[in-house]
Amino acid sequence: MIVVAALYQFVAVPNYEALRMPLIAFCKKQGVRGTLLLAEEGINGTIAGPREGIDAVVEYLKESGPFHNLEYKESKAQTMPFLRMKVKLKKEIVTLGAPAADPTQMVGAYVNPSDWNALISRSDVVTIDTRNNYEVMIGAFKGAVNPKTTTFKDFTAYTEENLMQYKNTPVAMYCTGGIRCERSTAYLKALGFKEVYHLKGGILKYLEEVPEEKSLWEGECFVFDQRVSVKHGLELGDYDQCFGCRMPISDEEKTSEHYLEGIHCHHCYDAHNDEHYQRVRERQKQVQLAKARGQKHIGDVSETRPISLSN
Repeated sequence: MIVVAALYQFVAVPNYEALRMPLIAFCKKQGVRGTLLLAEEGINGTIAGPREGIDAVVEYLKESGPFHNLEYKESKAQTMPFLRMKVKLKKEIVTLGAPAADPTQMVGAYVNPSDWNALISRSDVVTIDTRNNYEVMIGAFKGAVNPKTTTFKDFTAYTEENLMQYKNTPVAMYCTGGIRCERSTAYLKALGFKEVYHLKGGILKYLEEVPEEKSLWEGECFVFDQRVSVKHGLELGDYDQCFGCRMPISDEEKTSEHYLEGIHCHHCYDAHNDEHYQRVRERQKQVQLAKARGQKHIGDVSETRPISLSN
């Protein structure tokens, strides 16, 4: 069984660049893969590996850097959900493009999963999903507002155009693991919103702790690894992912005349030119040959977010 650990912490890391190579080497030594982002403002990412390896990496982070209060949650996977171990240096560990949104200065009030249902069931509360549209399309909390963003950066424009009317209204915000809400609730507080709440630990913690029979969650939760989605109890979801556009797709959507495994789906079948499809057909051929040999092709599953089909 593989342990999948999502973690983040906003904290000053003046020497973050120097941490990169030793962290990569240590993770590889422990059999851990995934992606971690390092910036002067902290750390963010998801890693996977054996129980002992994950424990060792978390302890290493606490000893080698200022990461003593990691926001941390685990789930399980039958197979390794990442192909490589990557540590990337960034300006921000989650990019919103709003300098005033500093989670170290102010954030929304944290709400534990056990108290979340009562909050979002109130008639005076507006519930906002801070994730992107491709994530929301496969699952969301009942009655939540979908900003229909393509990237998290779009959330600032959406707020200015649509949410300012709620400055004096209780606002409840949620995201996959909690980190986007650290930034988005700080942003709303900086804009003068009076009462802002934040689901602590995000959807993943809610699905882990709240029994399905008491849940207000509808659908599945998109995750950024080869599992694609998870259900209540963090069980493996039913969605696959299109290689062409990285969008989550259901078994029913695979029956579309526009779906061709490893090439395109109904979201992206006409989004590229012939040269692009020639390349991905050759790549898919190599994937199938590797599979026939009992091997895994290094690029057979995405580790990134879906592309924007509007670009």
